[in-house]
Amino acid sequence: MITKEDITKVWEHLQEVTDPEIPVLTILDMGIVRDVKVNDQSQLEVVITPTYSGCPAMDMIAVNIKAVLQNHGFDGVEVSSVLSPAWTTDWLSEDGRKKLKAYGIAPPEGSNDKSTLFAEPKKIECPRCGSRQSKMIAEFGSTACKSLYQCEDCKEPFDYFKCH
Repeated sequence: MITKEDITKVWEHLQEVTDPEIPVLTILDMGIVRDVKVNDQSQLEVVITPTYSGCPAMDMIAVNIKAVLQNHGFDGVEVSSVLSPAWTTDWLSEDGRKKLKAYGIAPPEGSNDKSTLFAEPKKIECPRCGSRQSKMIAEFGSTACKSLYQCEDCKEPFDYFKCH
């Protein structure tokens, strides 16, 4: 039988599961874990929300959740996905934002504003030197959820984690 203490321990163990594309972030930093509960079959269920539809990392995250929890004695864990409400970068923890910057990825700034689709790209703070003199090089960076920027002061390229 799964107890409240077990659920608390599961949340603690989920800190060990990192994003396969950005290994400095845990899935809790990213805010993709929505719930930990006991499902209708009396087994542990971890509910996650994909960062975006079709994100290739989500399957690996589900596998890693099951593996970490199995290593801690929780067998037969179910991982399910919910799409609504859609994940947003607003769910990134403050600690996660700091980890992104330290890793060399500019964290998202503000909220996703659809009215800016036809506006000039933002001047994003360079995670290396702190300058706001930057320019977007490509809408998509190393993954679809990031844009590629270049700092005009230190000349270094960097990823910017897009708002969504």
